[in-house]
Amino acid sequence: MVRYRSWTYVREITQLSTARTVRGDFTPAAVPIWREVLFGIDWVALHASPVYYGIGVPRGDGAPVIVIPGFLGSDDYLREMYYWLRRIGYTPYYSRIGRNAECPDVLTNRLLSTMDRAYSETGRPLHLIGHSLGGLVARSAAIRRPEQVAQVISLATPFRDIRVHPIVLAAAGFVRGRILDRKREQKVEQECYTGSCTCDFATSIQKDVPDSVSRAAIYTETDGVIDWRSCVEEEQELNTKVTGTHTGLAFNPQVYRRIAKLLAASR
Repeated sequence: MVRYRSWTYVREITQLSTARTVRGDFTPAAVPIWREVLFGIDWVALHASPVYYGIGVPRGDGAPVIVIPGFLGSDDYLREMYYWLRRIGYTPYYSRIGRNAECPDVLTNRLLSTMDRAYSETGRPLHLIGHSLGGLVARSAAIRRPEQVAQVISLATPFRDIRVHPIVLAAAGFVRGRILDRKREQKVEQECYTGSCTCDFATSIQKDVPDSVSRAAIYTETDGVIDWRSCVEEEQELNTKVTGTHTGLAFNPQVYRRIAKLLAASR
């Protein structure tokens, strides 16, 4: 039952990306998930790198930056990035979306509340950094509030289509099942969290990010969770390839160096 649910989930959630990016039949990705146990190497490399201490990277100008966690994650694992952004001169904010194991529309609405607060407190356009599924939430928020957003940086975000390891499919199917069970109890439309959903998230994610919002995609070809080809922009100049794991992108010194340059360039 879990296997069926997970397969159904992925086929349906794929339709939420954009109609123009869904190509052919969708299948689980044959990615080397075993490599994800090596994410600790990324963490160690970060702490051994001068980048982590703000050496050799452009300094910030106090601009607000919101970090958004990936599937099943919470703001807790983005603490390293949060405090690093503060060290190099930015005003960081946690997303405050809770655990990323909820209807994307609910998560996006929570992020919008954080955006309202950050925008009100700083009076400046926001920079959104989303890891994995958090990048889709960031893109949805930017499409819905372009006047508040200056930039979206995606870290291994499957915005072209969604090809992930079968284990991740099973986890996604379990989460979807819980959401639909809750919706049935609330007597809410059953299309929720499916490809037929008409919620604001589903509607917005089918649109292009406005030209006024700069975009950047960071990915790794050794991603053990998502097929990296799902995570790159059509415009090659918007993409940055690094080495490391999917999970480890949140701690990767190459990623931090690139983020610092992207934030500075967006001024």
